This record gives sequence, C-alpha cells and structure tokens, in this order.
Amino acid sequence: AQLIKHLRFEQVDVMGYSLGGLVALNTAIHHPECVRKLITVSIPFKRHGWYPEVLEGMSQVNATAAEMMKPSPIYKLYAQIAPRPDDWPLLLTKVGDMLREDYDWTNEVKNLKMPVLLVFGDVDSIPASHMAEFYSLLGGSQKDAGWNHAHMPQSQLAILPGTTHYNSVSNLLLPAIVEQFLARGI
Repeated sequence: AQLIKHLRFEQVDVMGYSLGGLVALNTAIHHPECVRKLITVSIPFKRHGWYPEVLEGMSQVNATAAEMMKPSPIYKLYAQIAPRPDDWPLLLTKVGDMLREDYDWTNEVKNLKMPVLLVFGDVDSIPASHMAEFYSLLGGSQKDAGWNHAHMPQSQLAILPGTTHYNSVSNLLLPAIVEQFLARGI
C-alpha cells in the first residue's frame, strides 16, 4: 500500500502468485481503498486450506534446507538477482517463519468489495473444495446467473487444466484469463 501511495496511484489492480498472492490478498484486506481489482493465483484464504503434505513441507523451510534447495529454480533465480546470494539461508529462515504463521481470512474475504479473480491449477496444492469455498465467500456460485446475467457475481474463478501449483504461472491460458478479467467493467 505504501508503494502504491509512493507512486502516486489512487487505485491499482493487484496480482500475486503463491506467497505473492497472499501478499496481494492481504493488501486488499488491509488497504481496500488502494485496490481496484484483485487477482490471486494458487492461494488459500486460510492456512489449513493447503493440503496437509504441503503444510508439512512448509514446516521444514529454514536455513537447514538451504543447501538442499540450491538445485531448485527458485534458488537459481534468487542467486541471479539477490545483492547477497549468500543470504539464502537467512531468507529461508524468514520465509519459513512466515509460512508457519496461522491465518484465517474468512470474514475479511467475505467483506471484500472489489472484483476478485481466483486462479488455481486443477491439480494445485489446494483442494478443489477449498477453491469452491473461497469463490463462494466472494459471492460466487450462490445461484444461477440467469439467461441475462442478472445474477452474475463480480468475482470470477478460473481453473487451469493440467496445471499444478508449481507451473500455474507458466500456463499459456493465464495471461488471457487475466487480461479478460481486467478488461471487464466493474
């Protein structure tokens, strides 16, 4: 929100994937006046929306995992752009601490007023039941939209076929879905 204000924008469209999606959702919750439209990719609205094995993996993110994660794409990107790549273990410690924090934004999501696009892979790290519950909190799937779209919710849900949490941002359908959502009037 401070960056939005610093850049002198009144409102912006905010999009985030995974951890960045949680940041985007948090921005919309705590600074709704700054967010015109929100797009989240592959996130739950509460910590226990992740599959149990994903939560278990998150519990193991810390400095001791740093060496094991060096072959990963995320480390390779980090090493290319970080001013101090040797801080990789410190980053994992901070990220791990954050990933272990509990959250449940059920009530806050229900109160969002801006249009929201939820994007998930069909084999994401989040069960389809949680995806549907998230969409329902935003007013989706409450009743038939009607032939004239009279009951069309302002928020949307997109499920990318053949897509996991780890490759959703490289799915070629994602840009088109986002572009269509942003072009739609409020």
